[in-house]
Amino acid sequence: MTYVMSLFSLGLVFGLVGVASNPSPYFAALGLVAVAGCGCGVLAGYGGSFLSLILFLIYLGGMLVVFAYSAALAAEPYPETWGDEAVIMYMLMYALAVVLAVCFLYGEWYEFSWVSVDEYSEFSVLRGDIGGVALMYSLGGGLLVVSAWVLLLTLFVVLELTRGLSRGTLRAV
Repeated sequence: MTYVMSLFSLGLVFGLVGVASNPSPYFAALGLVAVAGCGCGVLAGYGGSFLSLILFLIYLGGMLVVFAYSAALAAEPYPETWGDEAVIMYMLMYALAVVLAVCFLYGEWYEFSWVSVDEYSEFSVLRGDIGGVALMYSLGGGLLVVSAWVLLLTLFVVLELTRGLSRGTLRAV
């Protein structure tokens, strides 16, 4: 289990480096999908299988909408790829920062602390993810509404920033 969790964590870090180093929305979306998949794999490894499935579906649906709008409004004829020199330099700088952070914090990480929720099942009546989902919808209902409004506001901000002065597809007729 430790090897699988290490693989998911490594995929999460490489996906984040790919998103952070690429200015083109086309290739950054692939990195976001990898990050979402690996992050949900980490959640499922800790015992939150239902929560990871719901998060993956909701995140990919929301990301698809934002990516479609931003790609339509910020279309580039020749986007930068992961093979360009500037993008490779950014990737190397971010990878070096990650390696330095790992070297600095290496003594604080312990593999035996990677215990899933289901290993403590004798102390609980319900599974770990079911209790978390119930709390999210009961006590966190207001936060879910606020999060939906923030995502809608973020969509309009992204549309306004990518539109620029050309007015694109949102111009008044």
